[in-house]
Amino acid sequence: MSKIYHHPVQIYYEDTDHSGVVYHPNFLKYFERAREHVIDSDKLATLWQEKGLGFAVYKANLTFQDGVEFAEICDVRTSYQFEGKYKTLWRQELWRPNATKPAVIGDIEMVCLDKQKRLQPIPEEILAPLSIG
Repeated sequence: MSKIYHHPVQIYYEDTDHSGVVYHPNFLKYFERAREHVIDSDKLATLWQEKGLGFAVYKANLTFQDGVEFAEICDVRTSYQFEGKYKTLWRQELWRPNATKPAVIGDIEMVCLDKQKRLQPIPEEILAPLSIG
C-alpha cells in the first residue's frame, strides 16, 4: 500500500440519524471526498473533459466498529495500491478523535471507465503521481 493520506471530516447534524449517530451511507461520501483529495479534483475534472475518462466504484466493503457522532471532527486515513492496469484498491479508515481503532474501515475497488462505461487502463497522468506516493 501507499503512504497514508489524511483528510479531516466534520460531522454535521444533517449526517446523522435520529440518535445523533452518522447514518451509515454517509461514510461512502466521506471516503469519496478523501480519495478526491489524494488524486486531485482538478486532475479528475480535466481527465473527464479532455479524455472522457473517469473512475467508478467496482466493489465496496465497509466494516463498522464504532459509532460516529454529531460535531466530531474525524480523520479519514487513505492508502491505495494498483492492481493491474485497470483497477486501484483503496484502504480507508475513519478515526474518531483519540480513538485506539478506526470507527469504520472501507475497502474500495475502483476502475477506470470511458464515457461508454468501457474499462480503460488507468491513464499515465493519474498513474505517475500516485506511483510516487
